[in-house]
Order: sequence, then structure tokens, then C-alpha cells
Amino acid sequence: MEQLDLQALLTRSYDICAAITKANVGNVLAEKTPLRTLLRNDLAKFGILLAEADGKVDADELEYIRTTLGYSADAPIIEQAKNRWSKSPVQTGEVPQSLKYAVLSDAGSKLKPDPFKRQCSSIFYDTFKVFGQTVLTLRKHDVTSEEAQVFTAYMECMEKMLREYAVWRPSSQKSYKAIEPAFTSQPAEDREAELETLLNELNGLIGLEGVKRQVNTIINLIKVQKMRQEQGMKAADISKHMVFLGNPGTGKTTVARMLAGIYRCLGVLRKGQLVEVDRSGLVRGYIGQTATRTQEVVEEALGGLLFIDEAYALTVKKSEGDFGQEAVDTLLKAMEDHRDDLVVIVAGYTDLMEEFLNSNPGLRSRFSTYITFDDYSADELMAILQMNLKKQEYRLSPAAEKKARELIDYRVAHKPDNFANARDIRNFMEHAIANHATRVANLKGAKNSKRILSTIKPEDLEDWN
Repeated sequence: MEQLDLQALLTRSYDICAAITKANVGNVLAEKTPLRTLLRNDLAKFGILLAEADGKVDADELEYIRTTLGYSADAPIIEQAKNRWSKSPVQTGEVPQSLKYAVLSDAGSKLKPDPFKRQCSSIFYDTFKVFGQTVLTLRKHDVTSEEAQVFTAYMECMEKMLREYAVWRPSSQKSYKAIEPAFTSQPAEDREAELETLLNELNGLIGLEGVKRQVNTIINLIKVQKMRQEQGMKAADISKHMVFLGNPGTGKTTVARMLAGIYRCLGVLRKGQLVEVDRSGLVRGYIGQTATRTQEVVEEALGGLLFIDEAYALTVKKSEGDFGQEAVDTLLKAMEDHRDDLVVIVAGYTDLMEEFLNSNPGLRSRFSTYITFDDYSADELMAILQMNLKKQEYRLSPAAEKKARELIDYRVAHKPDNFANARDIRNFMEHAIANHATRVANLKGAKNSKRILSTIKPEDLEDWN
């Protein structure tokens, strides 16, 4: 994607103003204020709104707004914005007046020919977005969550209108990419504390000993490379994309979610969110739609971790009319384009994932780390059951504990094709809680007895189908 800065976005927005004015979209020629001036005024008001979010407008913030938008020092619109309006757009939910003309243009296909391909409103949106983000970066302090919320609320008002008129275009569908800096920087001591909490949570997981060892090795490698970098030494370029191999219910998504947070604390990822999809979240039914959808998912995951479960399903069908390979090809390009701002983990059955990795010559080379999630043992599944029941303030009676152990032992020894490890345990527990509720709902004395309300009995347990 072409990376454009604010000045390029402003230039394109002014070109749009000229085109809309020439076509007289929405009878814009009847406006007292030319559309280009209207846009500049809306941006100035937005900039002052953000500058005032911390209680005062600094001289450098004011100078930046004036210089960027081409205002003189005594421009009335700047002074008017400085004195604030009675209710801000954030409070009223209003959108910039200039945006309405761009939306009318796109929604009604008013520009003919249309060099902007019905993206006028999206270009305006990103112009406000990048302008606002830049104003926030002028802060002499880290941007607080309250200040960031002012920005977010304003942008959400604009986005709502674009969605209502069906002219919303995610950044991945544009020929340019908006800048998305993180708004807050967490103090080092807070990051360390959060990292310690996440590592304790990881290492406290039941089972998965091999997984924990391998993940801890990766984390230590990243830590040491950062130390070397801080000392001016060469740091190895570590690929952070991974392949998780294993059956369902073995903790792959859980570990991926923890890794996203760990990577954020280590400074590997900006935001550390987890975006989880499978084939159905990427593949569409017509040429071009799959690439667009995959790009949208990548945009959502930027700064975080993209987890693709059952990734092999993207390439298992090779028939004409299947677009799974299109998703893979788009994903590969995104991994290269955003190699410093995106971590991808693909997951699935061991054998089928081998086929997936062999489906494209570039796939295997993108993933240097393979982690195998073994099935849980009967002891581990029993421990998971008891742990989850405790979280829900339930417990097994001695007889129920014996029966549960027998059922789990048998299921592990005779694994069916649909064996799902911890997911089986979750379903088993949910059925037990439902059966318990049926049994005690009308039981005399249950209302005032914590023991009755919390104790699972053998008759509450049912075998797996």
C-alpha cells in the first residue's frame, strides 16, 4: 500500500472539494462558505478540540494548526474555535459539515467521471484521523485515556455516518494507509508488572509443559536481543510468526491470547490485541471479495496478533471456484508489508497443517517456530474440570469425583474422532451444572443451603455422546 502523509491527504481532500464543487453536489454552490474553506474550518475546530482536551491550548499546538491549514495568526475561525462552542461535536454526535458533501457524492455516485472511486468520504475521514493523531503527538506528556477518548468519540461520529450511508471503506480498500500510532505509553514498571502476571498465568496452565518451555525460550530470546540492542550490539532478526500444531481443545487460542499481551509488554507489538478468524472469516464467494475481506482482517489485527484457526481449511479445497488460496496469497503479502507490526499464528491438526504449509512456496519460509500442543492426559483433564468448577463455585461430591474420573479415563483411553480435550471437559461441566439445576430447583431446603447449591452429585454427571 502507498504510505501517504497528512500533507498528501490534505492535497487529495482539497482536490475532492474542487470536484464536488464543480459538480455542485448537494447544491454546494449555494453555500456561503466554499467547500474547501468549510473543510479547513472543520479541521481547525477539531484540532482545537483536541488541543483543549488537556485543559489548555499550547502555543506550539496552535501554531501547528495554523501552519498546517494555512491560517494567519489572527484568523477568526481559530479565535472562534479557541473560545469553544457551547456544545462540542463529541457531545452532540454531530459530524463535520464538509463530510456531508463527500458522503452525498459517494452515496449518489455524483462525480462522473469519479477519479476517487467513491472514496471521497473515506479520504475525508482519514484526513481528520491523521490530522487529529498528529495534534495529539504534540503533547508534552503521554496522551491520557481521557484525551484519546475525545479523539475516538469524534471519529466514531464520522464513521457512524459513513456506515449508515453504506460508503464506509476500511483502510485496506484504499490506495493509501492511515497512520495509527499508539495513544498511550505504559510506564516501564507497569509493563514489567503486567508481563510478570502474564508469564505466571502462562506457566500456571495445567499441562502443556513442552509448550510452556518453548514459549519461555522465545520470550527470553526476545528479551536478550532487546538488551543487546540497547547496548549498541547487533540484534538477531527473530521471526515471530508461528505454527501451532495439535488437536482441538489443547489450549492453542489461550496461549495465543497470552502471547499477544506478552509481546505488547515486551514492545514487540503496539497494541497487543488478538484477532481470531477461521476460513469462514476470510473466504468469500466471488473473485476479489476474499482478498478484500482478508485485507480488512489484517487491518484489524495491525499492532497485534492474528490467529487463524484450522488454517488448513484455506487450502484443502482445490476445486475451481474456491478462493481459499486467494486468502493465503493476500495474507503472505500482508505479512511482508507489515512484518514489523503484525504477528500471525496459524493453527490446526498436525498432518493437515503440513499440507497447508506446502500449498505455497512462500508459506513455510514465513514461519520459523512450530509448537506442538499434545492432547491432555486423564489426570490433566480431571484437574481442568475441578479448576473450572471451582471458578463457578461448584464442587464434586466424593462419589461424583469418582464417577467423573472413570468417565474421563474411559474417554481418553477410547478417544472418538470428535475428541476435543478441554472443550469436552467444558461441555461435560456445563451439562453437569444444568442437570444439577434441574435436580435442586424444587428441592426442599435448597434455597438456603450453599452446600446443596454448590455440590455436583453422580446423578448430575452424564456420559459423552
